Amino acid sequence: MDALLDQTAIDALAAAKVADARGSACPGPLLEAKKSIGGVPVGGVLEILTTDPQTKNDMSAWCAKVGHGFMGVADADGYERVFVKRGK
Repeated sequence: MDALLDQTAIDALAAAKVADARGSACPGPLLEAKKSIGGVPVGGVLEILTTDPQTKNDMSAWCAKVGHGFMGVADADGYERVFVKRGK
């Protein structure tokens, strides 16, 4: 699932927490997300910054497995911003 958010949707998002996993390869970004999601209230948004192109697929699968919402991906300058809505 490669949902890309448009700039309006990105600007409207208020991430409760940002996990910076830039420079780490799989499974680093996923582990950082798992560690960080506990600091996000239910219904809140976690933003993961990543340079690993596999992260968006990993996050989508992880969200489906554990009940979080995969909101999509936004391209940034040399990295991607992946958004996850905490479901439980």
